[in-house]
Amino acid sequence: MMRRMTLRSDTIPPLAETRPQEDYEKVAETIRFIGENWRRQPSVEEMAAAAGLSEAHLRALFRRWAGLSPKALLEALTLRHARALLGGEASLLDASLSLGLSGPSRLHDLFITHEALTPGEYKRGGEGLEMRYGFHSSPFGEAILVATERGLAGLGFVDGARAEALDDLRRRWPKARFSFDGPATAAYARRAFDPAEWRREQPLRLVLIGSQFDVAVWEALLDIDMGRATTYGAIARRLGKPGAARAVGAAVGRNPISFVVPCHRVLGASGALTGYHWGLTRKQAIIGWEAGRLAPVPAESEA
Repeated sequence: MMRRMTLRSDTIPPLAETRPQEDYEKVAETIRFIGENWRRQPSVEEMAAAAGLSEAHLRALFRRWAGLSPKALLEALTLRHARALLGGEASLLDASLSLGLSGPSRLHDLFITHEALTPGEYKRGGEGLEMRYGFHSSPFGEAILVATERGLAGLGFVDGARAEALDDLRRRWPKARFSFDGPATAAYARRAFDPAEWRREQPLRLVLIGSQFDVAVWEALLDIDMGRATTYGAIARRLGKPGAARAVGAAVGRNPISFVVPCHRVLGASGALTGYHWGLTRKQAIIGWEAGRLAPVPAESEA
């Protein structure tokens, strides 16, 4: 029902330098600084100094990256904000979700359709599957995408060697055949990361490859609105397994389609950020970027 091997590094083609990659590197520096200092609410001048930029350049960077100010990003990454995201948790995973198509919060999520491989197909380790992969720039650094003829099956991020990022996804389906095909995955990258490509009439197709429990958890993640959050315990209760919060956490960690299947929207019960397969800095970046998509921020009044 529709629902929404180690490779040698010399086999992986290079990626040209792009502005999104450079932007993310500076954004990540700023986020790391905020993460260490958010309790004292650092000034924009301090944030800019930490990133090696002028205040004007930092503001321009954040407007270009996510349409929000450095101060707004700081607010989006505070514990108070995280707790606010969790404030409506009871309704996040209800069957009757808010479906206001005129608002931006559900655009990305509603324009996704997905299906799951059968348990037998999963147990065979992807045997018989043709997996094409490519490397593409994204708002959160270089990304690796993996696709089958049925849809997008993997999305991760490159931190270090590309071969390591590929291995990370390849280990999930050890018997599948992988081949580099950047043009085949480029369209998926555009559809995932460019809000202008989030189109109702052309939903992004996903194929979920995991155990039955994993898939159930990933489908629950797809029900979390952008700009909202939930907890491992809430997902466990939704699945009728209230004592399975740890198992849910493990399944969230195995999510192979980062960002699109929004495992970054799962927080600790207190609202604190918890582990993220691709690093907490990136999790914070995604949360901040989504905040910029949801609510235009007025120009800052401070100098």
